[in-house]
Amino acid sequence: MDLPDAFYDDEITTFSPDGRLLQVEYAREAVGKGSTIFGIKFDSGVVLIATKFFKSHLVEVQSLEKIYQIDDHIGCAVSGLVADAQLLVEIACVEAQNYKIIYNECISVKELVENICEYKHLYTQFTGVRPFGAALLIAGIDERGHHLYATDPSGAFLEYEAVTVGKRSDKAMKYLERSYQSCLSTNAAIDFGLQTLKKSLRKKLDLKNIEIAVIEKKGKFRKLSPLEIKKLK
Repeated sequence: MDLPDAFYDDEITTFSPDGRLLQVEYAREAVGKGSTIFGIKFDSGVVLIATKFFKSHLVEVQSLEKIYQIDDHIGCAVSGLVADAQLLVEIACVEAQNYKIIYNECISVKELVENICEYKHLYTQFTGVRPFGAALLIAGIDERGHHLYATDPSGAFLEYEAVTVGKRSDKAMKYLERSYQSCLSTNAAIDFGLQTLKKSLRKKLDLKNIEIAVIEKKGKFRKLSPLEIKKLK
């Protein structure tokens, strides 16, 4: 007799009869209820776009960060449980700095992603812990080019040309798949990201609740100021 799914919730290491780790799936649900984030590759770099939604108008908008700088050449956007995401970002920053101290060079984007995902995967293998309820879009530039990776609560990761994660991401992803073109300029990539965001929202887009960062080949990680974002249409 098969036991109900609730029985397999007790331990993260217990597979259900159909081969599922239910706690990992619940962590993905937490990501699915989080802020919508986008990553879009263009000719010479990557754009990250994140939404910020809050329940009270008394909240200081600038105190809510969804895009972080990891190193001069790497940034990430986060969705899901804020505390989980902040810890992963802190770990990523430490990994990048340690690599620079030990090897006297910058860490590659893929190696950083592998290190973070290995850490996330550890939290699916031991009792007494739970998976991280956060997904990171990690973007950066290294000797091999410009890269965009999406990480999963399970510790899996994939590289993308364009990707979205978070609330209503299914609808936005369909639009990306249908409309994305790789030969975009910086401004065109930002405009395309905002248009994709508008397609997925059920209400008018408020640019005050948007964060945008750009990582380009000839420059470093740069987050657009509220004034620069306000000028976008």
